[in-house]
Amino acid sequence: MKTFIKAAVLAGAALIGAATSSFAEERIIMISHGLANDPYWNIVKNGGQTAAKQMGVKFDYVAPETFDMVRMSELITSAVNQKPDGIIVTIPDADALKDAIKSAVSSGIPVVSVNSGTTVAKELGTLIHIGQDEYPAGKRVGEKLKELGQKKAICINHEVGNTALDDRCRGLSDGFGGPVTVLPTTNDFQEVKSKVTAALSSDPEIDTIVALSAGAAGEPAVDAVQSTGNTKVKVVSFDLSPGFVKAIIDGKALFAAEAQPYLQSYLGVVFLTNYIRSGLMPANNLIESGPSFITAKEAPQVLELSKKSIR
Repeated sequence: MKTFIKAAVLAGAALIGAATSSFAEERIIMISHGLANDPYWNIVKNGGQTAAKQMGVKFDYVAPETFDMVRMSELITSAVNQKPDGIIVTIPDADALKDAIKSAVSSGIPVVSVNSGTTVAKELGTLIHIGQDEYPAGKRVGEKLKELGQKKAICINHEVGNTALDDRCRGLSDGFGGPVTVLPTTNDFQEVKSKVTAALSSDPEIDTIVALSAGAAGEPAVDAVQSTGNTKVKVVSFDLSPGFVKAIIDGKALFAAEAQPYLQSYLGVVFLTNYIRSGLMPANNLIESGPSFITAKEAPQVLELSKKSIR
């Protein structure tokens, strides 16, 4: 009897191994607009890599060196020419990227979009979009700040031209009700800190700073406020970074609105793999990954996961 069980187990293991090896050459390429020095995009990359390892597929992650839609379009075209089994894209600028994405779809490569592009993904032909509907998310942040009694805000846009970030600021303004001024910057730490410091100096009525990325703008905004010593100014951010979560714990920042970027790429790989192998795909056009609010209560647990590029 023991011999029979052992033989059955070995046979089952052999079948699993054969099934896994038959999928070993499947390849998914992800093209994002994210920058390598932004902790947010390390989380995105990590989510995709983890799912790929679990699903037994190859996963390549590529992005332009700067926020450059021409270069991103070229990277998508290059990916199409490599004939992968599936493609994942972000869509920060539909006008700039639509031809490249539609080319991928028309070539027969299944495409899933994540992160940016909630409102345009379906018309470009992607199978599903996984991300945060940015205007409602911005509005919820604005409403929360209004409830807390904040009166005048600046919204730091570190990627001018990214429609998802425009939607965040627009939603913030509508939910907040009071004056909201968009402060355009790059993702350079010192530039953001300098511009926030100048804005606070020129207008003492500003009591709220909203960053659209914790790493790129939230952390330098916290530094700027700390350098002024103005305790009435509250800093909040979309997304997470270890430094910004620590600022929440230390009382230097109020809260963060998380879109769960790890889940975006993780589910993108899982959904694509199942579609490639079995034709399976959720019927939804959108899987919403956020926002969830991270305050001082949740921050300690989140900080540990943030260090591992999961939160």
